[in-house]
Amino acid sequence: MADDELIEHAQSLLTRNAYLTLATVDADGRPWTTPVYFAADGLTDFYWVSSPEARHSRNLAAQPAVSLVVFDSTVRPYHGRALYADGTAHEIGPDELEPGLRTYPGPVERGGAALTAADVTGAAPWRLYRARATQVWALCPRPPRQACPRHGRTDDHRVQIVVPAGNRLGATTEPG
Repeated sequence: MADDELIEHAQSLLTRNAYLTLATVDADGRPWTTPVYFAADGLTDFYWVSSPEARHSRNLAAQPAVSLVVFDSTVRPYHGRALYADGTAHEIGPDELEPGLRTYPGPVERGGAALTAADVTGAAPWRLYRARATQVWALCPRPPRQACPRHGRTDDHRVQIVVPAGNRLGATTEPG
């Protein structure tokens, strides 16, 4: 599988799946995970709407480091498809609101409702958040119980998708 195919695979995961699992930590380092409906802008920017009072939102206010995973939970065992990322996240400010609302709620076929600035500012109970990934990996797709055609491995393993400046993309491998 060429790097372009891996990137296409990763982007298809983001298009087809409506939820990501977001991992945050509080000020004392206690982890918390939560599913959120999301929309992605490329492979590095992930948007969602939450209450600022939600535990994960309070955690982000204290500690912006996050990790996330988007996975297809509909596939049979040993057919796993997933994208992993880590980076930082925060509530969107006024200068980032317009691009965020252009991205969120994502593809129409996933059923999300479009929002306006009034829906996520002022007295509204919701806010728009963005995670920006600094590292992205995909579970390397392979036939069930067969060796990966790309790496010759039979175990689940992730391939890091490198997204450098200029949007030239590449990949490296590590254990799942």
